Amino acid sequence: MKKFLFVDLDDTLFQSSGKCGPEEELHPAAFLKDGVACSYTTARQRAFLAMAQREMTLIPATARNRDAFGRVGITFSDYVIVDYGGVVLAPGGEPDEFWLAKMRAAMAAALPGLERIRDLIDAYAESSGLGGKARIIEDYGVPFYVVRKDPEKRSEPLEQIEREVVAPWIAGEGREFFIHRNGNNLAILPKTLNKAHAVEYVRARLTEEHGQIVTFGMGDSASDARFMSACDYAIVPSGTQLAKMTVAAL
Repeated sequence: MKKFLFVDLDDTLFQSSGKCGPEEELHPAAFLKDGVACSYTTARQRAFLAMAQREMTLIPATARNRDAFGRVGITFSDYVIVDYGGVVLAPGGEPDEFWLAKMRAAMAAALPGLERIRDLIDAYAESSGLGGKARIIEDYGVPFYVVRKDPEKRSEPLEQIEREVVAPWIAGEGREFFIHRNGNNLAILPKTLNKAHAVEYVRARLTEEHGQIVTFGMGDSASDARFMSACDYAIVPSGTQLAKMTVAAL
């Protein structure tokens, strides 16, 4: 029976050097547009990756868009899920047109809300002197979600924006959206955008192609739990947001 691992990338298979221990032997794993390495693997991560690649077919399920995924230095050979599940890439690298059309319609309905919360965040940041701008992230001409980072990578401004602006909006007119917060990322996504939906779609395609299969899900953040629960088994790296909420909390 064929085995498939649906796996998040950032903070799961690799991470920034600041999140690695000082004693680690690091190898570059992802790069900025200018070619400078920005994420690295540890020896343990490389050992896990080698084992997984021998035993399973790896299918990334990442928030990265197509361009950012292209700057990951790990080779994948099957389906790929990018943009929080907004785009599914077929094994040849082209977008799955059925899924893209489905998401294009869903995101067109969500766009007014994305523009509204972006403008609310920017107005609050300007009046509060926080600086920076929220952005609507697009790929293949489709708007998917709003993201706000702190220019100085401070957690307090993001916590303030989430508490004072985003949470009240979601409790009211933005009830069809949800918050994803991890590290220096504050993202606001429509509920119709979810890695779990894309994983379920790809899993059905794989079953059509291969018959009965067994699936594993692996991720680091609370939002990854949704797509991991769509798999037969879940793998949680220690020390991550999700591990602290589940395994370490027991």
